[in-house]
Amino acid sequence: MANLLLLMPNLEAEELFNVEGLVRDFSDVQVNQFATLYNAKRKDSQTILLLALIGFLGVSGVHRFILDQVGMGILYLFTGGLCLIGTIIDLINHKKLTLEYNQKVSRQVAAMVSSMVPRT
Repeated sequence: MANLLLLMPNLEAEELFNVEGLVRDFSDVQVNQFATLYNAKRKDSQTILLLALIGFLGVSGVHRFILDQVGMGILYLFTGGLCLIGTIIDLINHKKLTLEYNQKVSRQVAAMVSSMVPRT
């Protein structure tokens, strides 16, 4: 799994643990394909934090749109981040929100890669 760390150095500890479990049975080719696709689709927790901070400038919910939570994004947009309370909570929980999104994306990418190339 040292190869995995070289391919994806930006992963946080929980995210790395999740990814290692998904690619455990993958060949080197599949791990490389997974890393390429996953790096393109994953979100960084610092980016989500910055987008949540934009909520204090009057454009609440941008981070929810980025995390594919369109319904919550619209709700935040029209309610001012639920009167900024939701925005404050999301500032505190930005890592959890990002981890949940990245776990969903990693499962999708792993399923895609496992169906593309037969395991050796």
